[in-house]
Amino acid sequence: MKRFMAMLDRNKSKDPPPAKLLDLAAQLCRDLQSSFPSLEKLVGAMMGCRHKMFFLTNIHVVRASVSVHLRQGQHDTACRLLENCKAEEKEELVQLWHEIHYQKVMAKLQVDCLTPLQKFRCRKRNPPPLSLCPEGLKTRSYSDEVRRQLRSFAAEVTANPDKKQREELAKDMNLQPAQIYNWFANYRRRQKS
Repeated sequence: MKRFMAMLDRNKSKDPPPAKLLDLAAQLCRDLQSSFPSLEKLVGAMMGCRHKMFFLTNIHVVRASVSVHLRQGQHDTACRLLENCKAEEKEELVQLWHEIHYQKVMAKLQVDCLTPLQKFRCRKRNPPPLSLCPEGLKTRSYSDEVRRQLRSFAAEVTANPDKKQREELAKDMNLQPAQIYNWFANYRRRQKS
């Protein structure tokens, strides 16, 4: 830690900072995960310097910074940090985004954990920004063509296909049999209501 602080001080005017400094920061973030006071000091030094955006290109630094902000109850600061970071690991950044919002809801509800439904609602209410998902969130809904074929099968053949029919449909539509099973179960539920 002392070595990092000395290097940071020596290189505060260099643009960009040396790769050695960035690598050391990432290593320290990994090593200090279980030592919160030291991690807090490290993150404070990185986020307080002019090279902040260079540090935020490394997922270990981003993860440590988000962790510190969450522990301090600074949910909005953690969100802004994620919105502006340039780390390449977009899937992990999206997971961190969701975790921030889960923590926010848990603090609001004063609970230790959320149910799957609460997590789902939290994700729907707080979608990640375009900076984390430039292509948009992946949805699990089926294409119009697949839905049309499934509705046609339900109307013309049966809304409750047996295992063999589900396997054939799955093979024809490049889906899993479980997906076909769930689609028809949801279809029958929608028809009742």
